Order: sequence, then structure tokens, then C-alpha cells
Amino acid sequence: MQTVKMVVTGPFNSGKTEFIRSVSEIDVVSTERSISSEAERVKETTTVAMDFGRITVDDELVLYLFGTPGQKRFDFMWEILSEGMLGFIVMVDSNRPETFREARGILQTFRAYAPTPYVVAANKQDMEDAWEVEDLRIALKLDSKIKMLPCIATKKDSVKSVLLELLYSILEEMGEVN
Repeated sequence: MQTVKMVVTGPFNSGKTEFIRSVSEIDVVSTERSISSEAERVKETTTVAMDFGRITVDDELVLYLFGTPGQKRFDFMWEILSEGMLGFIVMVDSNRPETFREARGILQTFRAYAPTPYVVAANKQDMEDAWEVEDLRIALKLDSKIKMLPCIATKKDSVKSVLLELLYSILEEMGEVN
């Protein structure tokens, strides 16, 4: 049995916890806490340490998903969670351009932790004001070679397609796919 550790990261409220909940075959181990700050009342809770989920792909492959906290004050967990990762996903809220610069910074931080394959998930593509994927690519200053994928974290099939793209990139890097 081979296990693949993937990290799901991104700014606060970009959809990381929901992404993992959509596909995990186990109840997601979550360290969410109530938010006390009025400025952060976009939602009621926030991840303070990590989320953990698992997906069995087949008899020989299991994915472990680790979701990072999105708030800067919990970023000490990022390096810890990145240890041993074979790839990562940066979640971007397509509806909140004010978070794009932060998403780019998180991407650069994780690239510095480990030069592993990664994809960028343009989440909340079902929302009326969502930026188009290619416009997001320009805003994030991403090279055309970087996989930038539309995503709706609440839809299992959407999450699966993002995970599969990352998995293909990981397997390719390991020399297991031609």
C-alpha cells in the first residue's frame, strides 16, 4: 500500500476544510474554533491547526489530505504540515480579489518548503462574481505551465478532478506515469 501526503493550503475562507470534507471517506479530523473577531465574521469558525482526511484510490493507493490554517497567526503550522508532502493544492477564492496577493505569497512559501508538484484551485467558480480561471492566472502572475483548475469545493466530482491532476503530477515526477 502506497500513501501520498497532499497539503491543501490557501487564504482564510478559501474553502480548504470544505474541499477535504467533500471527498474524505473518514470523518474529517478538524481543529476548527469559533471566531471572536468581528472583522472575520465571513464565517463562524476557522481552522487553527489542521484538517485531516483520507481517500482510498484503490487497493494500492491512499491519499492523506492535510488542510492548513489560512490565517497568518497560525502559519507556524504550515512548515510542520508540509513535511513529507508529495504535493500541494493552493485554494483561491475566485470571488475575493483582495485575497489574491496573499494566495500568491502562500504559494511561494510552500514552494520554498519543498519543490514538489502543485496545482492552484480556483474555488467558488459557481458564484456569480467569480473571476474566470485565466483572469485569475494573470492576477496571480502564474506561468502558463502551472495547472490552474476551476473548482467548487462543495462538489465531490470537482474536488476529485483537482486531486487527480495533482496526483498525476506527483506520479509523473516519481517516474510512474509516462
